Amino acid sequence: MLNIEITIALNGANHSLDAHKNVEELIDNLSLSGKAVAVAINREIVPRNLWQQRQLQSADQVDIVRAIGGG
Repeated sequence: MLNIEITIALNGANHSLDAHKNVEELIDNLSLSGKAVAVAINREIVPRNLWQQRQLQSADQVDIVRAIGGG
């Protein structure tokens, strides 16, 4: 079976990944599962409960922000 890749803009840089991936799979691939992160696609926040449903499309602009605590 042929692997088809798409390119998204991830935090401003091109990032290639297999087609038909959703936000949750992207977060897993980036080793961010279980971390306090927020995701926006094309400047719209994607709630965590919709990560499995939101498929990534070629040319999507994905911004991932990680909360880091400290004092």
